[in-house]
Amino acid sequence: MRLNHILRTTVSAAVVGTAVFGAAGVAAAQEQEVTRVDDIIVTAQKREQSLQDVPIVVTTLSQEMLEDAGVRDIKDLQILTPGMTVTSTASEASTTARIRGVGTVGDNPGLESSVGVVIDGVYRSRNSVGFGDLGELQRIEVLKGPQGTLFGKNTSAGVINIITEQPSFTPEFNFEATVGNYDAKAISGSVSGPLTDALAFRLYAGRRLRDGFMTIDTGDGPRPETDDNNQDFGTVRGQLLWLPTDGISMRFIADYSKRDEYCCVGTQVRTGPTYPFIDGTSTGTGQRPPAPGFGALPFSRTAFANRSTGQEVEDKGFSLETNIDFPSLFGGATLTSITSVRDWSFVNGQDADFTGADIAYRLKDGDFGFSVENATQEFRLAGATDRLDWLVGVFATREDIERRDSFYLGADYAPVLSFQISAALNAAVPAFPVSPSIIPCFTRTAQTSVGLQSCLGTGGAVFGGGPAFAAGQSLEDVYLQRSDSFAVFTNNTFSVTDQLDITLGLRYTYDDKGLEGRQRNGTGAAAATCAAGLGNQAAIAGLLGASTTSSILGRLCLPWSNPFYNNRAVNEAESDGEVSGTIKASYRISPEAMVYGSYARGYKSFGYNLDRVQTGITPNASLLFPSEVVDSYELGAKLTLLDRTVLLNVTYFDQTFTDFQLNTFLGTSFVVESIPELTSRGVDADFVWFTPVEGLSFSGGVTYTETQYGEFVAADLANPGNFPQLSLLPGATASFAPEWSGSASVNFDRSLGGGLRGGFSLSAKYMSEYNTGSDLIPFKDQEAFTMLNGRVSIGTEDERWTLEGWVQNLTDEEYIQVAYNAFLQGSAFQSTVQPNGTFYNPALDSQTYNAFNGAPRTYGMTLRYRY
Repeated sequence: MRLNHILRTTVSAAVVGTAVFGAAGVAAAQEQEVTRVDDIIVTAQKREQSLQDVPIVVTTLSQEMLEDAGVRDIKDLQILTPGMTVTSTASEASTTARIRGVGTVGDNPGLESSVGVVIDGVYRSRNSVGFGDLGELQRIEVLKGPQGTLFGKNTSAGVINIITEQPSFTPEFNFEATVGNYDAKAISGSVSGPLTDALAFRLYAGRRLRDGFMTIDTGDGPRPETDDNNQDFGTVRGQLLWLPTDGISMRFIADYSKRDEYCCVGTQVRTGPTYPFIDGTSTGTGQRPPAPGFGALPFSRTAFANRSTGQEVEDKGFSLETNIDFPSLFGGATLTSITSVRDWSFVNGQDADFTGADIAYRLKDGDFGFSVENATQEFRLAGATDRLDWLVGVFATREDIERRDSFYLGADYAPVLSFQISAALNAAVPAFPVSPSIIPCFTRTAQTSVGLQSCLGTGGAVFGGGPAFAAGQSLEDVYLQRSDSFAVFTNNTFSVTDQLDITLGLRYTYDDKGLEGRQRNGTGAAAATCAAGLGNQAAIAGLLGASTTSSILGRLCLPWSNPFYNNRAVNEAESDGEVSGTIKASYRISPEAMVYGSYARGYKSFGYNLDRVQTGITPNASLLFPSEVVDSYELGAKLTLLDRTVLLNVTYFDQTFTDFQLNTFLGTSFVVESIPELTSRGVDADFVWFTPVEGLSFSGGVTYTETQYGEFVAADLANPGNFPQLSLLPGATASFAPEWSGSASVNFDRSLGGGLRGGFSLSAKYMSEYNTGSDLIPFKDQEAFTMLNGRVSIGTEDERWTLEGWVQNLTDEEYIQVAYNAFLQGSAFQSTVQPNGTFYNPALDSQTYNAFNGAPRTYGMTLRYRY
C-alpha cells in the first residue's frame, strides 16, 4: 500500500474529500495497515525526528504527494504550502519565494534570498539557482520563520529543504513519459542498483518541452517568435553511495541542467495616456488599447514585443557528503562533512518596453546576464546522551558573481521620449505642439531661450539641430562581486524532564564582500545628448522654469544616457559579523499533545546594487545596502489525535524585520532600499487525517498574516531621494502578503481488484487579495483567487505501471505574478506631496502598467513504469 505522507491543506478538505469519495468509499473500508502521524519524518533540526516532536512550523511533502501534485520545481510547490508564494518576472532566472508575506523581488543578483533553498544539504544562495527540474524527490520540507542557526545566513523568512532520492542497493528502473496541451512532451528515467556490495549508483535524466502560453504581436520586429513562456530544458543527475564500513557512508552527487527557452513577456494591465505615442511609432497598435478613462484592462494572454526574449540557463556542480560514526566519542557521535562546488550562469535577450515599437532592448549575445560560482564546506559533529542531543559545526563559503549589462536604444526611443516631453509642455503651453522631433531643441549648441521657444513652437522644425538619441548600444557594464562567509554554530536540546525540552541554538557569521565594476557608455549619441542638454540648462530654465527643466534633463539623462557613468570605476569593500540563534521550550502534556514557545534571531547579509543607481542625474557614490535582521517569536501546539491518525498543529508567530531589504524597480533600475521596519504577525494551522478507509487521506493548512511596514519618512532611508516612489509604504500592508492563504487536498489510492490499483487526488490553494508591486500602486493588485490541480490514476497493484490523467489550474484561473511600471510610458508618482500625504495621486497617474501572467490550465497524460 502506498503511504501518503502529506501536509498541505485546510480542515475543510475533509468535507470536500468525503463528498468526492462518496458512499462507495465507506463500503470499501477494511482491515489494513493504517498510516499514522508518527510515520512523518523530518530533518528540520539536522537529524531525523517525528514531525510532532519538532518545535518548528514545518510543512513536509512526501514523494507520493509531490508526484500527485505534479511538483517539478519550487514554483509548483506553492500550491501545497499555505503562506508561500513563488513568482518569476523577466526570466525564469528571476524566481523568488516568499513565506508569510516576506521575500524580495528578483532581478538584482546582488541581493540574496530571504527564503533559503537547500538541496541535499547544499545551500543555494539565490532562489533562481535552485529553480529547475529537481529530478526524483524523496521529500520536501518547508520551514517557516527564520532558520539562522542550522541552515545558515540568508534564511530570514524560511527554508525550502529538498531531499532527493538516494542510490539503492536493490536494482530498480524507472521510466516516465508525458504528453499534454501546448504540445507538451516530457520524458525521464532513472536506473539504480549496486556496483559492489558496498557501492551503489543512481543515474537520472529528463527532458521537457512545451510551447509558450503567451501570444506575441511582434510589431516592428525583427522578433520571429509569435509565442512566449515556452519550456525546453534537460537535466542529468548521477550519484554514488559508498558504504566502506558499517560506520562510514559517502554520497557523491554530480548534476547538469540547461534551459534554452523564450521567457518572459509582460502584457498591459493598464494602458495610460502615452498610448498614442506607442501606436504612432509601431507597426499596428503596439500595445493593448486603453480602457475607458484609462482604467484597468481585462486579463489577456496577448502581449507585444518586437525583440526576442531568448533565455539560456546552465547549472552544474557536485557535492560530497561523508558521515563517520565515532561510537566511543562523547558516548557516540557522528561527523558529517558536506563539500560542494556549483557553477550557474544565465544569459537573456529582452524587449525592455514590451511594446511593438522599437524603443529599447537587450540582446542574447552573452553581454546581458549573470553567473554565480559557489564553493561551500560544512562540518558538523553531533551526538546524543540520555538527556542531551548536541551538535556543533562550522560553515564556509566563497561566492563569485559576475553581472553583465548591455543596453540598446531602438529607432523609436527618441520619438517616444520626444512625444512625452512635448505632451507635458503642450498641457501647460498649448502653442507648443506634441511632436516626435523636439529633443534637438534642447541640445543645440549655445541654445538660447528665444531659440528654444521658437524651436518648441514649431515642433523642432527650426532652431534645433542638436544631437538626439540614435539607435545603438548605450551602455556596457560589468560587475564582479566576491563574497567570503564563515560561521560557527551549535544547536543543543536538553531534556530537563521526560516532558520538558529546552533547545538552544547559536551561530556567529562573518561576511566579507568586495565589488569591482566598470561602467562604460556606448558609442552612440545617448550620452552626448544628455551632455548637450546640461550645457543648455540656463536657457531651458529661462524659458520653462527650474522645475520643468529638472524634469526634462532627468529624462534626457537617464542611467543609460548619462555621461557621468562613462568609464566609471566602482570599487567597494565591506565586512560584517552577526550573531543569530534560537531558544525553544517544548512541553509534552501527554503522548498526544505538545506545546512550545520559541525566540529566533535571523540574519541576512548586506550586499551591493549591481546596477546603475543615481539620485537625480548624479550617480550614487556607493552601491552598498546594509544587513537585515529579524526577531521572531512563536507559540504553538502540536496535537496527535484518534489513535495517532490525525495531526492538528497551530502556531502564532510575531516577526519584526529591521532594515528590511526591499528590492524595488524605480522605472530605470532595480535598487535595494532598506526599510526601517517590517512586521509579520499571524497564525499557521496544519491538519492531516489518515482515515480508516484504505488509501483515503485529507490534509490542510491555513495561514493568517498581517505583514505591514512601519511608519517612516524620507530621512529614515539610506537614500532619501527614493522616498517619493516608496511613499505608499509607511504603515501599509506589504506586497505579496495576502491576509489569508490556505491549501486543501484529498488523496485516495487503493486496490481495485484483479491486480489493479486506482486513485485520485485533488489539491487547491486559496489566496486573498494582495498587491504585486514593491511600490504598492493600486493598479498592481491581484484579486483573491483559487488554484486547483487534479489527478486520476490506474495501474498495477505492484505499481509496475501507472497511467495518470492530470490537470494543473483546473478552472483556468486568470491571475498575475508580478505587475510593474512599463518602460518609458508615463509617470506614476508626482514630484510634490499630494493631498493624501503621499507622492501618488490616482488622478495624475499617467503610467502604463504591465504584468507577468500566471500559467493557464494545462493537462495531459503521464505513463510511469517501474521495475
